[in-house]
Amino acid sequence: MRLRTALLGIIALATTLLPATAEAAGSPPSVLGGSGPYSAGYETTFRLPGHTIYRPGTLPAGIKLPIVAWGNGACRADGTWFENILTEWASHGFLVIANGRPGGFGQTDPEMLIESIDWAVAENSRLGSKYRNKIDTTKVAVMGQSCGGIETYEVADDPRITTTVLWNSGLLDDSQNDLLQQLHAPIAYFIGGPSDIAYPNAMDDWQRLPAGLPAFMGNLDVGHFGTFDQPNGGEFGRVGGHWLKWQLKGDQASKTQFVGPTCGLCSTDWDVQQKNLT
Repeated sequence: MRLRTALLGIIALATTLLPATAEAAGSPPSVLGGSGPYSAGYETTFRLPGHTIYRPGTLPAGIKLPIVAWGNGACRADGTWFENILTEWASHGFLVIANGRPGGFGQTDPEMLIESIDWAVAENSRLGSKYRNKIDTTKVAVMGQSCGGIETYEVADDPRITTTVLWNSGLLDDSQNDLLQQLHAPIAYFIGGPSDIAYPNAMDDWQRLPAGLPAFMGNLDVGHFGTFDQPNGGEFGRVGGHWLKWQLKGDQASKTQFVGPTCGLCSTDWDVQQKNLT
């Protein structure tokens, strides 16, 4: 609780808000975007109140969407605060579920990330669901920015999670270091370099990760606000998309961005560290 309270005052960024779409079986989101093969947008559902769901406008035939649960910076309950980057990832064939309703207010909690996973798993089997048999419930990413990253840590022991990602985030209190020992899935950190307020905390966490855990650390000198407000989430959107495509879809071209001394990010503006990545 102390960690979350300390992070509530961190302002991440503001993005353009779009009107929420009413739920209708099979109806696409009204506003579409992203650079991927599936133009994406967001919607809401009464079955998952307090969340915003990003998905391809037309659900792809014969392709199952992996699950991505997202926690906002400042633990803010606004599901469209990070709209640019979440739409981008959805356009590459992911079901991205953000804490908070579109344009919402108030605060979130870690359990909301678990609610997102539970809802997606249930929808995949529910009779009458437009998502029936269209979700890959065996591939689950949980990620968050700043305070949302702390929420991610707090649920990372869920055995359904297949990758954990922290954006501009790290533990603020050494008394919580036991959370690191609960990590069981490959983890990635995307941090804004030394000027990022979360930089020292993230680097401290990096040194304390469980032995043998596959891990990637990428620092780009863009500060705590990252590139989230740029079209399609900017460089953070591009790199995060590659991580998701590798971890949740087994994409080997995306894997080369992160693995080995000649990785795609290794000779760029990114400062890269790797552990146990093969």
